[in-house]
Amino acid sequence: MAEKRDFYEVLGIPRSASDDEVKKAYRKLAFQYHPDRNHEPGAEDKFKEINEAYEVLSDANKRAAYDRFGHAGGEGLFSRGFEGFEFGGFGDIFEAFFGGMTSAAHRVPQRGADLRQTVTITLEEAAFGCEKEIEVVRTELCGACHGSGARPGTQPSPCPACNGTGQVRRVQNSLFGRFVNTTVCSRCHGEGKVITEPCPNCRGAGREKIKRRLSITIPPGVDNGTELQLSGEGDAGLRGGYPGDLFITVSVLEHALFVRDGDDILYELPVNFAQAALGAEIEVPTLYGKTKVVIPPGSQTGRVFRLKNLGIPRLNRSGRGDQLVTLFVATPESLTKEQRKLIEELAKTLGPAKRKRGVD
Repeated sequence: MAEKRDFYEVLGIPRSASDDEVKKAYRKLAFQYHPDRNHEPGAEDKFKEINEAYEVLSDANKRAAYDRFGHAGGEGLFSRGFEGFEFGGFGDIFEAFFGGMTSAAHRVPQRGADLRQTVTITLEEAAFGCEKEIEVVRTELCGACHGSGARPGTQPSPCPACNGTGQVRRVQNSLFGRFVNTTVCSRCHGEGKVITEPCPNCRGAGREKIKRRLSITIPPGVDNGTELQLSGEGDAGLRGGYPGDLFITVSVLEHALFVRDGDDILYELPVNFAQAALGAEIEVPTLYGKTKVVIPPGSQTGRVFRLKNLGIPRLNRSGRGDQLVTLFVATPESLTKEQRKLIEELAKTLGPAKRKRGVD
């Protein structure tokens, strides 16, 4: 038989360790090597060694005897200390040290899963808001058995394997004491009930996939990527738990004329050489209809005109952005003979080209 290691070495603590330090070291190692959590070869033997060391060093009398006699002098005292020593599986470790968490925790009501979907809208719909109808496939309680999983008119029965507890306890006596391992019942999967006559509609699941059409409100001012939350429109919960939520991600289509920049709308206005040189009053489109922009004489490419409050409404706030109209002087791609002659005559009278920018 292999020689036993020093108990202080097993727990990784000095001989001067306080009771709290002993307990802290044991808690950490028991969590790491418990067989319900660690399935590596040797983990169970390591766990037993840790328990034996803690059983001795956590008791003032046993620790004093061990410090004086070591393993040989106190073997009988230490072994007697394991009578009635029980561990009920990984959950009991938590119950002893972390406040009562057990393997039955999974039987509490469970919230349903959240769902996600994308809705595509136009820039105008993003600006002014709209109503959209979407199709959602989600899990709901079975309409026939109302979630019980049993054929209508019948009820689930207590599980005979675990007597309705949802857990199976196995007791094992060993050299180190009496160990109790608590596991989820394999027959009822922890529910505590079995269905002898399954519902023909959901085949005993208690839930079914349903396709629903939902009407959603898109508020004014949403942008590409905005996420809307519809509470309670996700999958149904388990064991009476609340349903999940439905999250809608907004996707805004590109516009033929406008580009969005935050709450502002960008629009590029093409003008010909004469309009830029002589000035003009030009009608431009906006999200709210057409309006006129006055182009001063001598305006250059890149000049920006700000149209106040003709942009996107601010999401969940008052006010709107602006529309920024950027001037672009378009050069004609082809000229008639008369146009060419006139421009040539004009070119003779013009001085060196100058570049100017202005912002109204």
